[in-house]
Amino acid sequence: MECLCLVWDLENLNYFLEGCVLEVITDCTCVKSLLNIKTPNRHMLRWKIATNEYRGNMTIAHKDGNIYKNADGLSRWPLSNNTNNTAYVPEETLPHMPIEGINVTDLNTTFLRKSYDEGRFHLLDGILYHRTKHTCVITVFDRSSVGLALKQCHESPFSGHLSEKRTREKVKTFIWFPMWQKDVAEYFKTCDRCQKANKSTGKRIGNMIKVQESSRPWEMIHIDWVTGLSPEGDKSYN
Repeated sequence: MECLCLVWDLENLNYFLEGCVLEVITDCTCVKSLLNIKTPNRHMLRWKIATNEYRGNMTIAHKDGNIYKNADGLSRWPLSNNTNNTAYVPEETLPHMPIEGINVTDLNTTFLRKSYDEGRFHLLDGILYHRTKHTCVITVFDRSSVGLALKQCHESPFSGHLSEKRTREKVKTFIWFPMWQKDVAEYFKTCDRCQKANKSTGKRIGNMIKVQESSRPWEMIHIDWVTGLSPEGDKSYN
């Protein structure tokens, strides 16, 4: 988390820090090893690449956290999130999603009648749930609420335009409504961003071609380019 905070600070303060010599003082040893880590994991490698432009101008020093208790006190000072706070962030208010039950006319349909006879509907604290073998989720019948739920499961920042299969798996763990799998498929097909990103080129998939075998040593050389490795030398050249 401390490494991610450093990357966030460098990205947002780059207009002030570009070309300057700066020193980062931290009580986290992981941050100190960010610049010279030898075998980073995928998170550390991504953060390491993000901080490469400051290499040579930035040094990271480690200081024991017991020495800088004043900084810890500021970071842990509880402040109310209201307009009097200069760091006030408006809280996101989720729209009201009405939970509707099944009326008598709904049970006339064969689909709902079958689920009702199988005992899949359960009323708990005034909320209707639909239970399957592996899930027990809220039942939603209002079409506007269904559209909102599909948008949250497919387009929200926590979803990031998932594929149709993964969107279907996510919807299955949250809500249930009649013909939900068909609605998920139609919603995915009408997503403008997904259709543009996954546009078919019409080209046939190429066949795998066997590489010609060499008849003598060093006749053919294959090279893989690898970047983002730890630099060497006094000037920290990569």
